[in-house]
Amino acid sequence: MTATVSPPVPPPALHRDRRFRAFWASETISQFGDRISELALPLIAVSLLTATPVQVSVLTALIWLPNLLGLFLGAWVDQRTHKRRLLIIADLVRAAVLFSLPVAYLFDAITLTQLYLVALLTGVGAVLFAMARQAFFVALVPRSAYVDATSKLSMSRSLSFIAGPAVGGGLVQALSAPVAIVVDAVSFLGSALLLHRIPVTESPPPPRQTSTLGLVREGLTLVLRHPVLRAALGCTSTVNFFTFIASALLVLYASRELDLSAGAIGIALGIGALGGFAGAALAPRISRAIGLGRTAMIGAVLFPAPLAATALVAGPTWAKVATLAAIELVSSVGVMLMDVNLNALLTAVTPDDARGRRAGAYSAVNYGIRPLGALVGGALGTTIGLRPTLAIAGLGGALAVLWLLASPVRHIKTLDEPA
Repeated sequence: MTATVSPPVPPPALHRDRRFRAFWASETISQFGDRISELALPLIAVSLLTATPVQVSVLTALIWLPNLLGLFLGAWVDQRTHKRRLLIIADLVRAAVLFSLPVAYLFDAITLTQLYLVALLTGVGAVLFAMARQAFFVALVPRSAYVDATSKLSMSRSLSFIAGPAVGGGLVQALSAPVAIVVDAVSFLGSALLLHRIPVTESPPPPRQTSTLGLVREGLTLVLRHPVLRAALGCTSTVNFFTFIASALLVLYASRELDLSAGAIGIALGIGALGGFAGAALAPRISRAIGLGRTAMIGAVLFPAPLAATALVAGPTWAKVATLAAIELVSSVGVMLMDVNLNALLTAVTPDDARGRRAGAYSAVNYGIRPLGALVGGALGTTIGLRPTLAIAGLGGALAVLWLLASPVRHIKTLDEPA
């Protein structure tokens, strides 16, 4: 007799799942608010406080510095049963911190020190949210739908980059940067409300058999010894280091050297973000056609390389905006091809009882290197100039693909392959 092979079970239709829709809406609202703050915070430093390139880079660094706490927060989160409660707390803390900026502005009391504290504390909230989000995600989404779910969440993030900067630029011009940040604070309140309404069964963690430091060590060991996790970490942290050399200076470069207004900068970034939406939508299809690993490698090159062309932007205002938009368009396609596939792969290979500490160890290196990139960007921008620094950032970031080329990731086609 010939054995019959059952066809693979298709992933569930996530758009029909009320719980996932609420989670998706929560992240979408928060992402749109974040795009406004990402533009408004450096503009407060540049326009209201006349910050130098080094001071702007320090502001960017402080946003990401709390990721170094991920090593311990991830281990701590793994021992908590109620991950949804932690997500809500993280949202409420960030809302309260951001509300302090428009209040200080109304009393003409805003300072660079306060801006630094807001950046640092919102960064802490973001790390707590990211650690708890890993376990909450797998409680909502079956393994067969990881790529699809990540794609949908990334599409929302891309849409926020399309409309967010343009809306943010308009709000900054109409209301001032500190007042525009109110929108981001309100978005966190909306996110918390939606998360509160999601019914979910959260399993208690297994009994602790080691200390917190032992859990931290386990997370680091898992990330550094697992061939897929190690290669993905090397790739994404290399990309993050070099792209943050550029991102720490981009608003400053566009505002001062290219002489673009906040509205023009927002329009350029918004148009460019269309590429991210397209990349997020196409990532699952391209992955099915040529394989998950190859798609991630293409994205790892396509994301940073175009940033080098930022150094060549010149001409009339319309040409500057168009060139910046084109660069962001190509780069945004690349980041989604890389992120959607690598994030799904990371979720698939991580043991359920180690998601928090894996995320903590991974983000401590991956995001912890971003402040270093931002500070290096500020130092290079001051010593050799903004244009050469942007060229170095783009070309150096493209080298990140070498991590994937030298690993098993390049041979992985589907999530069923890695064990």
